[in-house]
Amino acid sequence: MSAVAARSSEHGKDHKILDGRFVAQGIREKVGGKVAALKDHNWQPRLVSLGIGAAEPAKLYIRNQRRVAEKLGIDFDERYYDESISRDEVLASIAKLNADPTVTGIIIQRPIPQTLSIKELQAAVHPLKDVEGMHPASIGNIVYNDLVLGPCTAVASVEMLKTTGLTLPGLEVVVVGHSEIVGKPIAFLLMSEGATVTVCHHMTRNLSVHLRRADAIFVAVGKPQLITGEMIKPGAALIDIGINQVATEDGGTKVVGDAEFESCREAAGWITPVPGGVGPVTVSILMRNVARAAELQKDHYERQYGATGAISGQ
Repeated sequence: MSAVAARSSEHGKDHKILDGRFVAQGIREKVGGKVAALKDHNWQPRLVSLGIGAAEPAKLYIRNQRRVAEKLGIDFDERYYDESISRDEVLASIAKLNADPTVTGIIIQRPIPQTLSIKELQAAVHPLKDVEGMHPASIGNIVYNDLVLGPCTAVASVEMLKTTGLTLPGLEVVVVGHSEIVGKPIAFLLMSEGATVTVCHHMTRNLSVHLRRADAIFVAVGKPQLITGEMIKPGAALIDIGINQVATEDGGTKVVGDAEFESCREAAGWITPVPGGVGPVTVSILMRNVARAAELQKDHYERQYGATGAISGQ
């Protein structure tokens, strides 16, 4: 039994449920040590969040990011731009942040207006400040198993699978969803670990056939109850990355994943809850990337200017 599962069992919980908050705490403890070491060398990690247009869907994520950053001693700077902002104005803002040595990480909050290209904006962020791990260079590095600044949600999802103790080399894995943010990076990460990976999507025929042979399943498509217990192999690990708001009987709403939790919990060997699964780990991976980015920039400036550096404001 893995440490995460054992911890849940000790507290009288279902040992099948992977506790993302516990995994996140372990990551944050290590990040806190990195941040403290950077500060000892007069380097203050600083994450700048860029929100464009209606930021309501992202506000919960931003609050969580700020809360965790502040606990770790990372400065968190929120900036918002009106939906009418032009492409050139956004690119100019990113260029200014790239040139600012006191900014060690940049995150572009989703969603953004349809008038802008998320790919273009992400590519405009300097690779050393790409703490989301979504710059084309960062994504490309996954092919070479270089995860210095890996994509946060994808890395977090694979971290959750590793807590099960399953042996990844040779593991049969099905990834449901092929987005550039989650599905595709997860597939490359798992292939780098030696897993045999099948990627399914909206054009896949007979999804259940693929799922029933999988030792582990990742799902991230934004469709509640897409996967039910009878669709998966008994004992498989199910990593649910979906986030959906659904109506409740009392007229309210609740957040659920892409899997029908109760039936899947009965069938699965391990399952991530939503919320409380991949989400907290994703935020911690983001902060780990912020610390790593600061370390990379510190090394860069020291090579360029000498061991003492010459960074105004740090």
